[in-house]
Amino acid sequence: MRFAALVILSMALASCAALPGDGPGAINISSQDIEADSSQNGYSIIRIDRENIDVIKRYRPLAFANEFRGVGSGGSSTLLGVGDTLTVGIWEAAPDGLFSSSDSGSSQIPAVIDETGYIFIPYAGRIRAAGLSVEGLRQSIQNKLIGKAVEPQVLVSLQQKLSKTAVVVGDVAKPGVYPLPLRQTRLLDLVATAGGSREATYETVVTLKRGRRSGTTRMEHLIDYPENNVLVSPNDNILLSHRPRTFSAFGAVKSNQLVPFKTKSVTLAEALATVGGLNDFKADSGGIFLFRYEDSDLVRDIRPELAKHVANEKLVPVVYQLSLRDPNGFFLSRFFEMRDKDILYVSNHPTAEFGKFLQIIAPLISNVSTVQGITE
Repeated sequence: MRFAALVILSMALASCAALPGDGPGAINISSQDIEADSSQNGYSIIRIDRENIDVIKRYRPLAFANEFRGVGSGGSSTLLGVGDTLTVGIWEAAPDGLFSSSDSGSSQIPAVIDETGYIFIPYAGRIRAAGLSVEGLRQSIQNKLIGKAVEPQVLVSLQQKLSKTAVVVGDVAKPGVYPLPLRQTRLLDLVATAGGSREATYETVVTLKRGRRSGTTRMEHLIDYPENNVLVSPNDNILLSHRPRTFSAFGAVKSNQLVPFKTKSVTLAEALATVGGLNDFKADSGGIFLFRYEDSDLVRDIRPELAKHVANEKLVPVVYQLSLRDPNGFFLSRFFEMRDKDILYVSNHPTAEFGKFLQIIAPLISNVSTVQGITE
């Protein structure tokens, strides 16, 4: 019977790796074999230390800005176009002129550039306006009136530049089509003109569609990183979407759950506290991992030796590892900020796996002992 017990014990030990669990152990994620060949395993391991924290804090996410760098004019052209509304003022030297009235010696004529690019002025006829500057149109009208009006003087005022517009829709206070002024207009300028976002800025994303190009960023990144506040171009489409940030917590924490961000920033220390901290009976304090897709530029800054593996990628799967066995880990966790859709995982301690093993074989040992007692 003792031999039978030993056989059962040996079989159970052999199958220990197949025990049920919350996820992989720390050794399975960060073993030397995996770290040695990150390209084959599909992700990179980055241990959080003081140097890495400094690099991560200094990093500026500018993928959105790079998408639109050098593409677009940033405002309306100074030339007039179809749909622009104008006011044409005409003055004459004589009180009885064509455009004089009993109240004043001038007339104010509203005009809209039609689909053919022309406007109509009495006694001057149809005049080409599209493609001209305001000054060029003024001179053209004045020349047309020479010999018809008494020493005419003309002033052209641009009321609305409706030939060059951008669209703002989504979770914005006043969605609509907005004319672009002649001055350069930036993304935040246009969002502000549309009344701003209806939700908190840290829960709002901005998508800019320009021709075949498209980019999305958090609205707060337009403020925190001014390079992302790109110039707006005619025919741009801008979408504001309410997208609350969340992170997921798995493994040996006291509460496995999907956690919403309740403030603009959440650190790794706060994230662990939100889910109740580590499970005292299961957690490996040296095996705290955070899974995310990271910008390849940042990965190259932290791990230059991986440059050739991420050369053609915008986003790279990265596993950050933190150990709380060293008190410094607690300080580091205060400066590591969580991001939307991060996955926080705490691995089981090897002794926790052994505890599961004991629970499985305990009935077998008990049965063997009972049989042995009966036979004796």
